[in-house]
Amino acid sequence: MNHLEIEMGKYELFMVILIMSGYGFVDGLRMDYYFMMNCPFAEGIVKNIVNRHLRADPTLAAALVRMHFHDCFVEGCDASVLIDSTKDNTAEKDSPANLSLRGYEIIDEVKEQLEIQCPGVVSCADILAMAARDAVFFAGGPVYDIPKGRKDGTRSRIEDTINLPPPTLNSSELIRLFGQRGFTAQEMVALSGAHTLGVARCSSFKHRLSNFDSTHDVDPTLDAQFAKTLSKRCTSDKSEQAFDTTKDTFDNDYYNALQRNTGVLFSDQTLYNNPRTRGIVNAYAFNQAMFFLDFQQAMLKMGLLDVKEGTKGEVRANCRIVN
Repeated sequence: MNHLEIEMGKYELFMVILIMSGYGFVDGLRMDYYFMMNCPFAEGIVKNIVNRHLRADPTLAAALVRMHFHDCFVEGCDASVLIDSTKDNTAEKDSPANLSLRGYEIIDEVKEQLEIQCPGVVSCADILAMAARDAVFFAGGPVYDIPKGRKDGTRSRIEDTINLPPPTLNSSELIRLFGQRGFTAQEMVALSGAHTLGVARCSSFKHRLSNFDSTHDVDPTLDAQFAKTLSKRCTSDKSEQAFDTTKDTFDNDYYNALQRNTGVLFSDQTLYNNPRTRGIVNAYAFNQAMFFLDFQQAMLKMGLLDVKEGTKGEVRANCRIVN
């Protein structure tokens, strides 16, 4: 039996445990939810639309994964990040932490098609969770199933985004913050691996560079040559730098970058600098299959954060507006 077969066997065993422990059937959440709801083509519609957009613009894979994370860590996985602000309420999406989110048009198109096929059945929360999953696979990452049946929330307030982890946290702070949501240190490091996709804006890492603040030296945990590269790249707060050398491919190169001290964000590089998480980084840098397995398990767990079921939520007709 080769290594991949062993890893796949571990994943299949995990799925059995997941279902037996309640994750497969969580108060109405189940793998075959939309078959039971007479909307069997829901997942196919999501995948086809997501793949068409990603073929046109592969950078949207990172955007969809990030949007799902930003949704789940604020009020749970209830699509609250999709709600537009009104004159009486500033919503999550207009928080400084969310202004760089994109890909909303993909969710809108999926929702429009699903409302034609199965009116009032498929929630925006499930669409976002499925879109993130499909984006990971499209970019070369693991394939995994997720339970469906989430309902959409009715609250979206800018002040709630304080729960999102800023890029200035150290490893101990990240362990504590993720621990408050029920994640282990290893699950936190695995979820951080989503940064194998996408870019960071200069505003999120310029504090590590001396040329932006004469009162500070370059972050000593940053490779000196890479610091010069970042300094040249940072011509404005909106300037972008890829997290690793394969920004549109889901792989383990992010962890290799941390080993080279070329993590773009302080909250990335700290994972290698802290002895408590360094071993996990090294393991994922060495063994991509291990990273894939742990990532998909952590994503399944994240997708169940504070889900709304039954009368605790709704199925929005328009993902941007509460019914």
